[in-house]
Amino acid sequence: MTGQAIGRARDHVADVVGDLVAALRRGGVVYGRALLSAPWGMAFGSRSIATIYVVIAGSCVLAPDDGPALHLAQGDVALLPSGAGHVVSDAPGRPAPTVRELFGADLAELSATDLVIEGAGPETVLVCGAYLLEPAPQHPFLASLPDVVRVTAGQMRGASLAAAVHLLTTEVDHAGRGTPAVVASLLDLLFTYTLRSWFLSQPDQLAGWARALHDPAVGPALALLHDDPGKPWTVDALAHAVGVPRARFSRRFAATTGHTPMEYLGRWRMTVAARLLREGPAPLRQIARKVGYDSEFAFARAFKRVVGDAPGRYRAMHRREDGTS
Repeated sequence: MTGQAIGRARDHVADVVGDLVAALRRGGVVYGRALLSAPWGMAFGSRSIATIYVVIAGSCVLAPDDGPALHLAQGDVALLPSGAGHVVSDAPGRPAPTVRELFGADLAELSATDLVIEGAGPETVLVCGAYLLEPAPQHPFLASLPDVVRVTAGQMRGASLAAAVHLLTTEVDHAGRGTPAVVASLLDLLFTYTLRSWFLSQPDQLAGWARALHDPAVGPALALLHDDPGKPWTVDALAHAVGVPRARFSRRFAATTGHTPMEYLGRWRMTVAARLLREGPAPLRQIARKVGYDSEFAFARAFKRVVGDAPGRYRAMHRREDGTS
């Protein structure tokens, strides 16, 4: 890719992936620092939790349940975007109890505390972060990613990812009253920057929906739809905005995303609406207008078709889960 093309791709990836991270995250953040002296191993089952590891010192092996083991060195970042089960250890084949078996509590109960395993061997220091993923509506973006996205220290493009790693490490090391809120924001940034750096480091290896972000017509169109989902978009308007004939634009959009432009817009509008329903008390009429519906009834019907629940029921269920009702 040329420097100009990389710059355009970076902008589109940042815009779209940032939106997706915000829309898919649900609830609070679990995080902590792990001080692990060999021999050690920890097992994590498959859950709707996105997990990220930053290797501060030493090294480790990350082995997903359904894939090859990866070696992580100092400065590397590994992201499990869809919550695949995995084992983290100092070496392949180590016994790997669960966090509860090791520390007597689940990870959420140990958030913001140090996880310490004392052994006679070399020490590895990890910063670990995790947060719940919203199970519906599903976005094809997650399905296009591998179980583990690894970015080595040498692959980090630009200063953004390295800066986010440094800020997260510093905040966890010097925790204060506002640390949970700061860490939540930093994890969102780290999630986004890790994916962006990974995308830009290997564009020829991308497949499926994620490849759309590099397409010179589809990438900008996705950014437009994400920036203003409530606008009365048409295929003609999108094609004109990105400077591509309508028929060619429609073919490329469907080929890279698996949806027509209007199908994708409809699903993205419901993803945005779901986040608004989870996160605030805005009335349904206001949410409907924000995502492009003049009729509250039409919005409710579309939301139930995509998400599976009526907007009011969806909001009530999430308030019970979060303990806010």
